[in-house]
Amino acid sequence: MGAYAALARRLPDLPEWADVALMAGVLLPATFALVLLALPLREARGLALVGLALGVLAVVLTRADLAVPANLAKFAAAVLVALWFLGLFERASWIVAVAALVPLIDAVSVWRGPTRHIVTERPEVFGAFSVTFPLPAAGGFQLGLTDVVFFTLFLAAAARWKMRVGWTWLAMMAGLDATIVLTVYADPFGLGGLPALPGLSLAFLAANADQVVRIVRRDNERVTVTLPAADPAAAARFYRKALRARAAPADDATVRVAADWWADHELGFDVRDLARAHERATRNGAAVVQPPHEAPWGRAAAYRDPAGNAFVLVERA
Repeated sequence: MGAYAALARRLPDLPEWADVALMAGVLLPATFALVLLALPLREARGLALVGLALGVLAVVLTRADLAVPANLAKFAAAVLVALWFLGLFERASWIVAVAALVPLIDAVSVWRGPTRHIVTERPEVFGAFSVTFPLPAAGGFQLGLTDVVFFTLFLAAAARWKMRVGWTWLAMMAGLDATIVLTVYADPFGLGGLPALPGLSLAFLAANADQVVRIVRRDNERVTVTLPAADPAAAARFYRKALRARAAPADDATVRVAADWWADHELGFDVRDLARAHERATRNGAAVVQPPHEAPWGRAAAYRDPAGNAFVLVERA
């Protein structure tokens, strides 16, 4: 991608339809294939710091008039920040809620909000916070860094919660391609561009429609249990980090935790990958009572939290 961007201005000019086909059929898929390759990094530490460093590098490269490496640095920074940001989501239903709200917010912003003001009055700001895809001879397409962030966020969410990663990628690519075609041949807002987030959000929801319904229904069926804790704030942090569970400290030396079930004074959590969940729980301070083992319903493991409360993780067959 860097080599193409460096040589694009030397290539022969193409008619408009060929520019659109090149952008939609080659440049965008090739670029966002890199997001697929980056998905395993979502569990890595230090993503925010590396993303911030790449952002600073992009600024330095831009000031040095090195547009191609600056462009790549901005894209990489957006991808890593999005992977880090996903770690703040404790439940899949949260990402579903974001996907449902984003289309309306982004459309209003482009129609009469801050995005319209930036594009029309401060184009240099939009250029700084966008990725440029140069076309042969002259011209190019620009995609906002927020679009890169949400593409990565939705795709990584599909991977984390065992949704349809491949179909999600294809659907979101189709959404981006449709946005480009509408921009070139319709441009309903008269800005020379359209919001890409509605297409990305709707594509994510459509590709995983049945699983989205299951996720929302499951989260609504969770039980909230009050547990004793000498340090409620620390206990809440443990459950959020170790189990990605909803947890909130109370004022009476207790913590409220949302679990899949509560039986025999023991919290229960369903997990997709017990080995990964076991590693995360123990890394954050869970004491192992019974290590992962085979059970009639699948695989299970038992633990105690730092306050001594019992909980189990179950990977159902």
